[in-house]
Amino acid sequence: MAELIERLSLSSTGQVPASGTEFTALDVKTTGLHTGRVLEVAAIRFRGDGTFLGEFATVVAADANRRNPHRITAAELADAPALGDILSQVFALCRGAVVVAHDLSSVEGLLAEISQLGVRLPRLPGISLKDTAQAVLPLPNYRLATIARAFGIEDFPGYLAEPAARACAQAMIALVGTHGLRFAQPVRFPELPRYASQAAAIRRSAAGAEKGWMAEAVDRVPAAAGGPVAQAYLDLLAEAVGDQFLTDEEVWALADLAAEAGMAEAEVQRIHTGFVAELRRVAEADGVVTSVEYRELRQVADALGALEVVVDLRTTATGDKPTRVLVLGTTADADQLRARVLSEGFQLAKNLTGSVTHLAYDSGVRESEPRLSRALELGAHVLRLDEAAVLWGFVPAPQPRHEKAPSSRVGTIGQVLMGIGLILMVITVVAMFDGAGMGLGIVLAVLAVGALVGGWYLDETKRVVAGSPG
Repeated sequence: MAELIERLSLSSTGQVPASGTEFTALDVKTTGLHTGRVLEVAAIRFRGDGTFLGEFATVVAADANRRNPHRITAAELADAPALGDILSQVFALCRGAVVVAHDLSSVEGLLAEISQLGVRLPRLPGISLKDTAQAVLPLPNYRLATIARAFGIEDFPGYLAEPAARACAQAMIALVGTHGLRFAQPVRFPELPRYASQAAAIRRSAAGAEKGWMAEAVDRVPAAAGGPVAQAYLDLLAEAVGDQFLTDEEVWALADLAAEAGMAEAEVQRIHTGFVAELRRVAEADGVVTSVEYRELRQVADALGALEVVVDLRTTATGDKPTRVLVLGTTADADQLRARVLSEGFQLAKNLTGSVTHLAYDSGVRESEPRLSRALELGAHVLRLDEAAVLWGFVPAPQPRHEKAPSSRVGTIGQVLMGIGLILMVITVVAMFDGAGMGLGIVLAVLAVGALVGGWYLDETKRVVAGSPG
């Protein structure tokens, strides 16, 4: 099958600004682990300068008897429009825009399914958020939730297409605006088919509950070893754990998906065991295991059949708090610090609470910002970005400027004076031989002797100071 996406790239060395370009962030949920039938589509159109221009999201009709990893109910599927009935809305948002997705393979699956309906599609220009972020930020993994955390984007339920598409759009706006990424060459937009009919959308919603420690820990778990199927399975597993939705039914659904994708049971268990082991490493990385971390980690290990990994885990007896960092700011330096905090195993907070131990802020945050004083009241350390980077060893401490010692300056002045004195002596002798008056000769001689004596004194003072102890 012909490629349906022309993969573009953004970089800091590009020549074509992207701030005025229009993009459409697409998120697609499917029945399969890596590929499958489309279950939900969300499209959010925006400009690179941060202006949002339109959006559309809906569940797509599918076989309700098939398991799906995105918690779409049978009733939602039964009432949802068919994929062919939403092409008008989807194409309207994608026309004249660069398609953006966390992983473009999901969009390719959507376009392939549309093509099976008999629709002739041109190649659409597309950007992979995962690949673009990987070239800019050093992160332990490049799942959408981790990228969003590095950019300071609010928590979102990853199993819903619409908030995932919005997080993708916000991350791309940060890459274009804050980090100044540009296209290598102008983008050409093909013409998409036009449809008049528009079906009613079935939109899902979820309560915006703030995620806890486990969601932060999941963001610090490295990417899986193996191919795209293993990585897709780990991503879905991490999403369920981060959303605190790892029920027995969810584990069974994931197991069914793994089997459909050709994964052996032993490989799935290996991924489970490795995942729990990485979560334990994250919990112990700062030297403090709290009761919350202990409880949540054992719950996940039990659900995944990997209790042996945490059987000897113990909470920390001391009252020390784990290092938990809140980074305020929207600059590229703030994004880099958030990414480094995640990579180094510290907890990265999104809001100021009593558990925050350090607050770092960039140059765009005013000293009158209420959270700075509130953090001090809560006992947190408040630092500028550069101070925090030095504190945690991310960059070397700046070296003090080495100024010339006073004795060195004194010696230099003394040598200059002696030089002037010698010149004046020569001028005096020449003037006397040329018949200059006695008065002028005496004046020049006095000045010459004074310069020589003064220079000698200053030079000798330098030697004494340089030779003294301390």
